[in-house]
Amino acid sequence: MSDNVMTVRTERTPNPNSLKYNLGKTILPGASANFPTSEGAARSPLAVRLFAVKGVVSVFIGSDFITITKEEETSWGVINEGVAPALEKFFESGEAVLKGAPVAEDREIGAGTADPELVERIKKLLEEKVRPAVAQDGGDITYRGFEAGVVYLEMQGSCSGCPSSTATLKGGIENMLKHYCPEVTEVRAI
Repeated sequence: MSDNVMTVRTERTPNPNSLKYNLGKTILPGASANFPTSEGAARSPLAVRLFAVKGVVSVFIGSDFITITKEEETSWGVINEGVAPALEKFFESGEAVLKGAPVAEDREIGAGTADPELVERIKKLLEEKVRPAVAQDGGDITYRGFEAGVVYLEMQGSCSGCPSSTATLKGGIENMLKHYCPEVTEVRAI
């Protein structure tokens, strides 16, 4: 038996159209890659293989998991029949998860006008208190800026389009940030 056997465990997410595939090994150390459509997937051989599965509409790659979002009308049975061989072929190929350097982030909203110490506090809170919990649900959240009391965040993976993401954003993240950073008046998804 080979030492390269990988066991993939699936896990439900709060989004009924997204499923988290726990890989049991790190594939993207300390990073993530979001492919909300197949158009931008060319830089990831893994994402390209997963988009080839009928019914897959988005792919999110975390450090040690993948979250797939499907068309509402496609069953998880159909998706999983295609995902297993796609993952097997990808890992047998030895290809890198991403080609080239990571894509540069868009310019931050309010960059240069917000208090740098406040921005660092917000980012630290997101990194330590929010991102680990969101990753447990198969997603990620990215800081996109701060301007006039408003924190702008991008929901990714299972969080994007999830019915409970607005409640998480407003009831959880916004309240926590307001508590620790009184300068924050609102959190908005972009």
